[in-house]
Amino acid sequence: MPGIRAYNPERDHDAVKRIWLEVGWLEKEKTQPLDIILEASHGMVGDVHDAAECFVITSEAKLRYQDVDLPMAAVTGVTTSRIARKQGLARHVLARALSRDVQEGAVLSGLGMFEQGYYNRMGYGTGPYEIWADFDPSTLSVPSPSKPPLRLSGEDSDRMHACRLKRMRRHGSVNLLHPGLTKADISWASHGFGLGYEQDGTLTHFLFCDTKDVEYGPYTVWFSAYQNHTQLLDLLGIIKSLGDQVHSVHMHEPPGIQMQDFLKNPFRLRRKTEKGKYASRIRAHAYFQYRMLNVEACLQKTRIPCEPLRFNLSLTDPIGDLLQGEDGWQGVAGSYIVELGPQSSAQKGSDEALPLLSASVGAFTRMWLGVRPASSLAVSDDLAGDAELLADLDSAIQLPLPQTDWDF
Repeated sequence: MPGIRAYNPERDHDAVKRIWLEVGWLEKEKTQPLDIILEASHGMVGDVHDAAECFVITSEAKLRYQDVDLPMAAVTGVTTSRIARKQGLARHVLARALSRDVQEGAVLSGLGMFEQGYYNRMGYGTGPYEIWADFDPSTLSVPSPSKPPLRLSGEDSDRMHACRLKRMRRHGSVNLLHPGLTKADISWASHGFGLGYEQDGTLTHFLFCDTKDVEYGPYTVWFSAYQNHTQLLDLLGIIKSLGDQVHSVHMHEPPGIQMQDFLKNPFRLRRKTEKGKYASRIRAHAYFQYRMLNVEACLQKTRIPCEPLRFNLSLTDPIGDLLQGEDGWQGVAGSYIVELGPQSSAQKGSDEALPLLSASVGAFTRMWLGVRPASSLAVSDDLAGDAELLADLDSAIQLPLPQTDWDF
């Protein structure tokens, strides 16, 4: 396997830039986003012919589990050059990057996948569906703004980032901690603009949009932040106010909200606009994946309002094969005694008196997050146990659907 090492800015910057150009993540005349991301992330490279030809970046993040924030390594980029494809290099570099992040305290990892299957080989399991809504903003049944919003630009990126970190959050939501990552998001935009409100000089709620067609849209709401549902209605009111000119808006469905509740005649509009540039529709795609990096730490922070449920867990983790011969973290495979309840725990070992749950780390993470119940994962994923244990797990783990609420 070629050499794998930490990213060195002086040695590797041009090579990483070349990789991103080759995979289409950059345009020659617009390379600023890469420089911003490099300053906000941790990089790991894989060498071929003494030059970086594979690049993995991870960023410090927090995932909200119930009402607790867990330290997470967000994988914000995995790229391989044209000469290094199909050699397994990306998987080995990512494994080393995660091993480093575990040493720095991460107990989970998450990423946005390009296709289902590849990162399953790294122990990741698919998250829930992300809902995207396309609609005519003039059909929103919300009040118009009571006062004009503020105009926000890239110069306000730190303010927008701070507002995102303080937004209303639900189970499963992710915060990327470095302010440079919001700045990078903004720098990708071709015609980006922000609109929002402040109180006593502090930005309280806003949305950031981009479009290729400034006149008619579609406009895409890249991200937004609000601290309560009254503020959410303010932002929807801003979107409605654009409807005099803009024909279509594309946005994430807000966590815990069904956008269809705010749309007038959604089925009629869908039929009238089907296959058009300004088609009205609501679509679902599951493109985030997660995996535990530290089972004991994740279970220690878990609070399940049920009678204590104890079982043996036999966990498999394919990442161990990629780290053979390396010092330190080797993945999370092994035997555990797990207790779920008001005080949950996992500890290495087994107890012959307890029932057995066998699972891959990806499937177990999905169950623990509440993506799907144990009985469903026993059908569709790598998870198995007797019927009584699966039923008990279904009854115990009753969590809100985890929603990431921050694209990365």
